[in-house]
Amino acid sequence: MARSAFIGITGKLRLTSLDDMSNFANSAMALSLVYSVVATISSATIEGYGPLPQSMGLAWWTFANPALRLIDSETAHSLSMKALRSLGESRSGQIALNSLYKSPELPIEVFDRLFHHPVGLAAGFDKGAEALLAWPAIGFSWSEYGGITRYPQDGNPKPRMFRANRHRALVNRMGFNNPGASAVRDRLMARKNADKWPKSPVAANIGRSKKVPNEHASDDYAATLDILWDYADMFVMNVSSPNTPGLRELQSDDSLIQILNACNEVRTKKDDSKPILLKLSPDSTDEQISNSIETSMANGIDGFVATNTTIKRPIPNGTSARKAFSNDGGLSGRPLQSRALEVINLAFEETQGDVPIVGVGGIDSSESAWEAVISGASLLQVYSALVFNGPSVVYKIVKGLKGRVKESGFAGISEAVGYKHI
Repeated sequence: MARSAFIGITGKLRLTSLDDMSNFANSAMALSLVYSVVATISSATIEGYGPLPQSMGLAWWTFANPALRLIDSETAHSLSMKALRSLGESRSGQIALNSLYKSPELPIEVFDRLFHHPVGLAAGFDKGAEALLAWPAIGFSWSEYGGITRYPQDGNPKPRMFRANRHRALVNRMGFNNPGASAVRDRLMARKNADKWPKSPVAANIGRSKKVPNEHASDDYAATLDILWDYADMFVMNVSSPNTPGLRELQSDDSLIQILNACNEVRTKKDDSKPILLKLSPDSTDEQISNSIETSMANGIDGFVATNTTIKRPIPNGTSARKAFSNDGGLSGRPLQSRALEVINLAFEETQGDVPIVGVGGIDSSESAWEAVISGASLLQVYSALVFNGPSVVYKIVKGLKGRVKESGFAGISEAVGYKHI
């Protein structure tokens, strides 16, 4: 009966055999979503369902997290996205997920937009902007799709995603695999026309097309920005991914000036003041980061994202981690936490708090989130924590932040931003 109810509520997703169900459940997030809906449907009503994210955290560790370890990372990710497109995009699915994962209110105004709380989805999970309605349904207050490039590209050869479970770390060398800016625009145009645009803020992450040389990068970024302009509330210029050859060379002063000037021309043409942010590399020296911030501030940047993934590796604590860390690519997750925090602090000091900072990198608890906030982050993003902790991590982080705000005597979380610098 529960299985039939699940098929009915998902609408588009048809699991008509045990093999189909087994394949679907192979994804960690998918399995968690299956459990969520079955648990909800098994109750008398959605409103009557009692144990919320706490019980779902237990379900994640009991069922979904072990499944995550049994299949390769990219397969798990693909199945998760399939589940989210089907379940999270339907009205009934959104109601079910929201009843389980709805986060507390902890409002903050950033970029002249009101966010229900600071925690958003980092770029890289919803690369093609396929599940935008699912993210607020599982508790995120905003989301970032991409990275998107001007031209479609397949990315780097597979396998290209790896897990180090004991380290709570991911390694990826995806290489901006995406359908291209025009295809994403068409998809988002159809979404808007169908009245399926989320009410929460949406950011677009923009990268350089692999086939475009660095000397033409400014035109490439500007073209993508122009194409996607009507389909995001803010834009992140990604010049710091380690997975596209030569991309990090664009962090030089001359390249940054060219890219930002080209993007500002697009913004002027559109006669709109949507924010443009720069994503910083954790592998740059403090002096290089300071230079990038100074150059960007002088050329109209509206904020910074700290940080991208790192090419550095911790000492592996087992065979699985050793295997994962031996692969090229960017590392995200808990080992990045300390360096990301250093960059947040540095960025806040360099900007003197004049522009917002988005903190990302190893944020997986209310404690690490709070440290990022008092170090200077107005907004936060998670990615690896969603993989290792499950969807309830958003609720837990926001609930913990709300408690810390109250304990510290602040009127709101905006008062805590950069507090350690006072």
